[in-house]
Amino acid sequence: MNAPIDKRDAARLFRERLEELLKRSGLNRSAFAASVGVDRSALSQLLAGEVTRLPRAETLMRIAGVHGVSLDWLLGLSQAEDVTAAIKPALELEEAPDDRDETLLDAWHGEAAGTKIRYVPKTLPDLLRTDAVISYESSENKRTLVSRIDEAQDRIAYTRRPETDMEICMPVQRLTDLRSGTGTWADLAEPARLSQLDHMAALIEDLYPSLRLYLYDGLSHYSAPYTVFGPYRVSVYIGDMYLVLNAKEAVAAMTRHFDNLIRAAAVQAHEVADWIRDLRAGD
Repeated sequence: MNAPIDKRDAARLFRERLEELLKRSGLNRSAFAASVGVDRSALSQLLAGEVTRLPRAETLMRIAGVHGVSLDWLLGLSQAEDVTAAIKPALELEEAPDDRDETLLDAWHGEAAGTKIRYVPKTLPDLLRTDAVISYESSENKRTLVSRIDEAQDRIAYTRRPETDMEICMPVQRLTDLRSGTGTWADLAEPARLSQLDHMAALIEDLYPSLRLYLYDGLSHYSAPYTVFGPYRVSVYIGDMYLVLNAKEAVAAMTRHFDNLIRAAAVQAHEVADWIRDLRAGD
């Protein structure tokens, strides 16, 4: 498992790499800042070490892309600069982020922008949950409620981008349990459960076809929670950490597994919103 990096060390490594890129570019600070889409004052703060938080994923991706280096090199995770270099082992373990370090997941989503994201959630899809359900589930997660609500809003904004293509598969039983208040949802009040169903149906309808949800029979098919980030990697959620698969063969295998779940879906993406409304009505 990779040793956790203190946020101050991560910021220092990023600052050193950023300073090196500035020197190589031959540009002054204003021109360099403009080339990566930030203002000069923000660049000065990053170079001066006035902040310990890394830039947003989009900024990191722009810096790496404009100056032809790998994201891992820019973040100090690798000595290999070449974006095509085999800079990651085939399998890794990464700690699930807390409030201080969400850069890794944000970077994976940013890197996969414009490609297909395939997602099997642990319970309900993060971006489709109400605040009440996020609060209900937050006790088992080391991140705060505010950060998880903010993340859900960020994921919705990500899904609204014109280039987004996201598919989600989950067992139909997870929603029938939600409606009846059984299993995981036994301690969640009925008004909150009904509100969650209303919220899901409305968002699914609003975000379709950029986001497509498929429901399969969990009695005949099984899947661990995981996300396929385009052709780049798979992260399998195993509790307080992610099992990260980087090899092309592994990504292809998990993509096939996901596609098999879609083929086995009992409720297709274009039917899900109406199906949820019927479930909520008790039909």
